[in-house]
Amino acid sequence: MSSAGRPGGGGVGRRGFLRGAALAGAGLAAGAAAPPPAGEGGAGGGGEAAGTPVAPFHGRHQQSVIAAARRVTAVTALDVTAGTRAELTDLLRTLTDRARALTSGGLPRPVGITGPPADSGLLGERVPAGALAVTVGVGGSLFDGRFGLGDRRPRRLTAMPAFPDDDLLPEWCHGDVSLQLHADDTDTVLHALRDITRHTRGGMQVRWRLDGFSSPPRPAGTPRNLLGFRDGTANPDPSDAREMDRLVWVGQGAGEPDWAVGGSYQVVRLIRMLVEFWDRVSLPEQERMFGRARESGAPLDGNHERDAPRYADDPKGDVIPLDSHIRLANPRTAGTSDQRILRRPYNYDRGADSNGNLDMGLIFCSYQQDLARQFEAVQHRLAGEPLVDYIKPFGGGYFFALPGVRDADDWYGRALLG
Repeated sequence: MSSAGRPGGGGVGRRGFLRGAALAGAGLAAGAAAPPPAGEGGAGGGGEAAGTPVAPFHGRHQQSVIAAARRVTAVTALDVTAGTRAELTDLLRTLTDRARALTSGGLPRPVGITGPPADSGLLGERVPAGALAVTVGVGGSLFDGRFGLGDRRPRRLTAMPAFPDDDLLPEWCHGDVSLQLHADDTDTVLHALRDITRHTRGGMQVRWRLDGFSSPPRPAGTPRNLLGFRDGTANPDPSDAREMDRLVWVGQGAGEPDWAVGGSYQVVRLIRMLVEFWDRVSLPEQERMFGRARESGAPLDGNHERDAPRYADDPKGDVIPLDSHIRLANPRTAGTSDQRILRRPYNYDRGADSNGNLDMGLIFCSYQQDLARQFEAVQHRLAGEPLVDYIKPFGGGYFFALPGVRDADDWYGRALLG
């Protein structure tokens, strides 16, 4: 899509963007976290309450990808309105500076009585880190020729296609940049979103946004989705570095551009759940659709959530149906062991639609090394599963989660744009 076809894409000229960038730079200098007094919160303290990020900001990877889910999230796709590669560079540097400051917490520096406040004040005078983590990705449309990046596009990065059971709405799909904010409190996420959009105004603007939440384990184990079942039981172990290198992170020799090493393909799927219809289905039928017991999360041939289903002992699907969700998604064969994905889902609730039906569902998010080998292979196996009568995917997109910001001199996309 050309910039004229993006929301607001034709109206921000170079001078307008530079004015926005200058204001952002001034706010950055004023709003950067200042070291707190000893024993108080902020970047100089110790422990999470004192500002230590829940996912270390600096490193080879964006550690927020594999960090445990927080209580709330905001998933946002943005369109870049910057007009040149230099302006795109300024945008990503500003985004990096704000993410670094927000995940550290601290006291915004005053800007004087004539300027606007350096901070919204939503979290009080001293900004807590608040277990905030930030994940940044880029969409395939960023490589469309505006910035001379066409030959640097990640090999598998395209616009997310419509799969057979989808009902995608264009206004809820795709984007140049993905921004996911994770924290333990809603006001922490909203504060960070306001801060970032304020400082990047003129360089990018929101295309779509959906807020979500993660339920605590009830009573234990993996959090549940709004259909009442545990979501992510069969995830690979994020603490296993070898497993993450095999399934999640793009490595050397994968045929990807050199700059992409250390990143990961991100899939976002916005899935409405038709909960009022689901709630009329008998529990045994619900469990057979999933292949798991609702209460314990155990496979139908097991007793505990982490028990491995014994498909070889049930070749006809008498216990775990052949078209159950867990059996299609992960057949547990030697040939599908490298197709596993790292799920990072959140629930959402948007009230009711115009017909008075409850509007709630799942913000499905996954990370994988290869879209075709992993996510798309799983998605094609799931086509036509019984659950499709109770879910309606309506938006989302494919993005590439950028490699990590290695140190204080690095920034998101530096290798891409360098």
